[in-house]
Amino acid sequence: MSTITSPKPEWLTPELEMLADTAAKFAEKEMLPHDARWRAQKHGDRGLWNKAGAAGLLCASIPEAYGGGGGDFRHDMVILQTWARQMAGGFSNSVHSGIVAQYLLRYGTEAQKQHYLPKMATGECVAAIAMTEPGAGTDLQAIRTRAVKDGSDYVINGSKIFITNGYHADLVVLVCRTGEEKGGKGVSLVLVDTSTPGFRRGKLLDKVGQHTVDTAELFFEDMRVPQSQLLGTQEGRGFIQLMEELPRERLIIAAGGVGTMQRAIAETVAYVKQRSIFGETLMSMQNTRFKLAECQMKATIAESFVNDLVARSLRGELDLPTSAIAKCWVSDAVCQIVDECVQLHGGYGYMMEYPIARLYADTRVGRIYGGSNEVMKELIARAMEK
Repeated sequence: MSTITSPKPEWLTPELEMLADTAAKFAEKEMLPHDARWRAQKHGDRGLWNKAGAAGLLCASIPEAYGGGGGDFRHDMVILQTWARQMAGGFSNSVHSGIVAQYLLRYGTEAQKQHYLPKMATGECVAAIAMTEPGAGTDLQAIRTRAVKDGSDYVINGSKIFITNGYHADLVVLVCRTGEEKGGKGVSLVLVDTSTPGFRRGKLLDKVGQHTVDTAELFFEDMRVPQSQLLGTQEGRGFIQLMEELPRERLIIAAGGVGTMQRAIAETVAYVKQRSIFGETLMSMQNTRFKLAECQMKATIAESFVNDLVARSLRGELDLPTSAIAKCWVSDAVCQIVDECVQLHGGYGYMMEYPIARLYADTRVGRIYGGSNEVMKELIARAMEK
């Protein structure tokens, strides 16, 4: 399988290449052999988290003082992108290490960081973030889950849906209302241990794709949580915290999309080279060649753009509208590329035994999560008005 290789970005060091190799070997040994079973049961095995922690593949960008790998955004990204190319699933490290760990590192008190981050790095503690509700998805200001003060506790009631890692989660960063203000002003983030009475997991959700990654409903019924579990020290800053961290989340989605593009094209090039039609290989047909060239152009542009944004992120220059452009454009392009590649596979492209069919099911949600692409366009337009 082959694609056109782009020049290595300046930020890709030999150390990061070694990390990518470690991630690839881990996936080959601990993830890919179990893929079919995990897809059938709709989640990976809980022990996978512990194995990934022992291999140094969790919380790679968290300082060593908190049990992490001592790296930066690049370390998380090369792991996630490597696994995207391999189609290696079983859990969402992007949520665990790339999102939740970063919220704790940036906003958590010292006690919160010391308590949770080392356990997350070893895999002892699985983390999720609970934003979406049945009536509030992209519009986070419309959430209804409430945390009401009672003595030194919060009493929490509400529900969340579409929560990645929800089935195994030991820690949930819960987006909830702690104030009466309308919109985002009354929103806070609260750290919830799932062993707390009043917490209940709903059923595993039956998704169109991404079947090895668990997604669940979560319920909170008169759950008492100490007010010290507020993320940070000030109520009502949850919406601001979310807005400050969402650019990173959207760049992670775009980076994973690049890996998926590369895998889809490589699978298709290999297929059309060996598939014969009318006495010739499918690769020899001009339509095939042009379609693959178009796919490669999009993948190359996406990779170059994402690599530039990684460098901007390292300099602290990644902004909300630019990350929205990346998330929107790349997730759209991934779906276009995978659709073209399915077409070039013909009927076999619709068979789940072929990787391209699984990619077809897995990639569509990229235009929805992390904020729908329609909202990304609104964010971009608002920046143009200023």
